[in-house]
Amino acid sequence: MKVVFDGELWIWDARRSESWTFVSLPVEASEEIRERFAGRLRGFGSLRVRATIGDTTWTTSIFPDSREGAYALPIKRAVRQAEGVEAGDVATVTVEVLGG
Repeated sequence: MKVVFDGELWIWDARRSESWTFVSLPVEASEEIRERFAGRLRGFGSLRVRATIGDTTWTTSIFPDSREGAYALPIKRAVRQAEGVEAGDVATVTVEVLGG
């Protein structure tokens, strides 16, 4: 399953000093992912994904975010630097769910 969306990067409040940066997947796509991959979740309800912003592609996991009701995708510092994006910026993101 592949999802392409525009999302605003945000910093996780609990780790604000460490600048852990995420983007939230759309709620509708998150609901579909939960339905399709319910039996394949990993620790903390995560799923393996291949993500792309601009010319940068990496493999990571998405995590359920109860505050938004959506999955959250962590955006590595190396990706942010390579693509010139930071918290508050809107980026076009592609997420391909690889499974559990």
